[in-house]
Amino acid sequence: MAELTDKRLFLLDMDGTLYLDDALFPGTLPFLRRIREKGGRYLFLTNNSSRGADAYVEKLRRLGIKSTPEDFLTSVDALILFLRKGDYQSKALYAAGTESFRSQLRQAGFTVTADRDEAEVLICGFDTELTFQKLEDACILLNRGVEFLATNPDWVCPTWYGYVPDCGSVCEMLFRATGRRPKVIGKPQPEMALLAMESTGFSPEETVLVGDRLYTDIACAANAGIDSVLVLSGESSRNDLQTSGVQPRWVLQDVAELTENMG
Repeated sequence: MAELTDKRLFLLDMDGTLYLDDALFPGTLPFLRRIREKGGRYLFLTNNSSRGADAYVEKLRRLGIKSTPEDFLTSVDALILFLRKGDYQSKALYAAGTESFRSQLRQAGFTVTADRDEAEVLICGFDTELTFQKLEDACILLNRGVEFLATNPDWVCPTWYGYVPDCGSVCEMLFRATGRRPKVIGKPQPEMALLAMESTGFSPEETVLVGDRLYTDIACAANAGIDSVLVLSGESSRNDLQTSGVQPRWVLQDVAELTENMG
């Protein structure tokens, strides 16, 4: 894999790629060290909107990985960029997600409301604090015709005991109830990958995205015009490749095998 040896910026998915829930994969630390030894840089890209960068710094610290908030780009970062480019500064946002999600939007200067009567935009994220009241409010808002945004289309989030419904599954419930689908902001859209290259100065040719999901990670890379590595340590399998509309440049078992091919 001569071309893989030339990569310098590694955009890394986390859940299912570097760890599963709170269990770090054995090959993760050697993989991160090898990137540094090559004079490269890595950034963590995640669609998980349930927590902010500070919480990820603490989680990775517990797992033995040193990081700073600047090492992360999340779907909330991409959402905030989208909102700032649009006419959302004066709109009341109903953020169906965790308190951390709502707090990040408030800190970015947006008006977040829990009052469905004044809400002008519905934004769904991965909600580990989901209640039926939020689902009911969302249905009322969608039937009223408000704009519908979502941080990510992931069907599930991996845990130590299997999978739990992610933002995509909740949005599918809302579609079945209202006939409305959201505009998705995070992966597979290219914004996070483009932001990463812009902030670090690396070219598309020097950049590779590593992830475990074809329809988000690998599709994001394709949309951003960069190479990708699918690792089979998470959601996607080799069978999924046969029916996928997007294909990775490389398919490897895990980041340990990736390390072996980095040169």
